[in-house]
Amino acid sequence: MLTINWSEKGGWEAPRIVPFQNLSLHPASSALHYSTELFEGMKAFRGVDNHIRLFRPMLNMERMHRSADRSCLPLFDKGELLECIRKLVEVDQEWVPYSQDASLYIRPTFIGTEPSLGVSRSSEALIFVIVGPVGPYFTTGSFNPVSLLADPAFVRAWKGGVGAYKMGGNYGPTIAVQNEAVKRGCQQVLWLYGEQEEITEVGTMNLFIYWTNEKGERELVTPPLDGIILPGVTRQSLLDLARSWDEFKVTERTMTIKELLGALDAGRVLEVFGAGTACVVCPVGSLLYRGQTYQIPTMQNGPDLAKRFHKDLTDIQYGRKQSEWAPLVA
Repeated sequence: MLTINWSEKGGWEAPRIVPFQNLSLHPASSALHYSTELFEGMKAFRGVDNHIRLFRPMLNMERMHRSADRSCLPLFDKGELLECIRKLVEVDQEWVPYSQDASLYIRPTFIGTEPSLGVSRSSEALIFVIVGPVGPYFTTGSFNPVSLLADPAFVRAWKGGVGAYKMGGNYGPTIAVQNEAVKRGCQQVLWLYGEQEEITEVGTMNLFIYWTNEKGERELVTPPLDGIILPGVTRQSLLDLARSWDEFKVTERTMTIKELLGALDAGRVLEVFGAGTACVVCPVGSLLYRGQTYQIPTMQNGPDLAKRFHKDLTDIQYGRKQSEWAPLVA
């Protein structure tokens, strides 16, 4: 694992790569009491050429830097931290699975370690990075659609809040809602926001809708980065790919649950899917809203677009297609 200590008096200490071990923290450490902590999620992939690659890692560093600033944790050099992570993966490269269905998950974490009680800026902090191999998201080898609960009683994030930052405090409170979704026969939560019941995220993923819009155009829609949406690396990559194809309209805009249900009723929705580091893309098959279940025809339509996105991104990640998005580690 990688550890880097910081203190107000001494600044950043030298990074250390040490054997995986427990942390020793003062019981009053600010991360334990006031949630002054954040994290990132990245992966390393062993390619068809046996070289190991990361995937757009600087986007993770930039997001982590923004989260640190919002958390009042000390800022860091993004390029230097990425080089430390690259070195950690190089040291641990035998943990990167020899498989094109698996990868090495990388979890950079940043915590305030102020050893005293009090809601204030931490005078001490710690960055640590742990890694571990992970298998395929869909263990059967094929896409399995998920069912969603959309209940406006539950809110993930709000304007002026911290929904756009990858802080642990955004995730813990969602567990009870996820459990509620399971009780109601669903697998994930479709998070709604505001009086208009805007569609925001699905579970811990960004949401995409591929449809024929009211003008008769094929269009890919995802909610905008308006402060309540996490700027996902996979989200950005799907938008960049779709715009490079230039085959259909690509739009970042607000959409309400009413608009989605109207399009479903009119037969204009083709595919709905989530996007994130864990799954790349995850198709949505149904939606439970105000006691009624709505079927979404994602799987009946292939899902051609979701599968194309999945293939193009994994081709880059595993070196089947050369791209500057996938820098070599070793």
